[in-house]
Amino acid sequence: MKYQVELTDEAGEFLESLPPKIEAKARRAINLLKEFGYLLSEPHSKKLKSVDNLHELRVKAGTDICRLFYFFWKEKIYIVTSGYIKKDNKTDVKQIDKAVRIMKEFKEQENEKN
Repeated sequence: MKYQVELTDEAGEFLESLPPKIEAKARRAINLLKEFGYLLSEPHSKKLKSVDNLHELRVKAGTDICRLFYFFWKEKIYIVTSGYIKKDNKTDVKQIDKAVRIMKEFKEQENEKN
């Protein structure tokens, strides 16, 4: 694996709460991110137009659609902030806000360490 992917507590709890089939596909998407990093593109990954530096891993299993938000952090590290099961065609603004909040908190905590 060329890149490192870390899960926040929220992302880890979300993954563990998923039905086995979609969890397996979500973990496969994370492994693709580890392998391809910034080269991972649609249909697996997409940049969110509304937020700088925030992307989504796109997972589909049958009729279930799952999104995992992530951002790039230092050298070859990606941080997965959170995820949700998608119910309609648009990405849920509340879920984007949650991912942005987690990203900001993560960056603040990391900057305090340095």
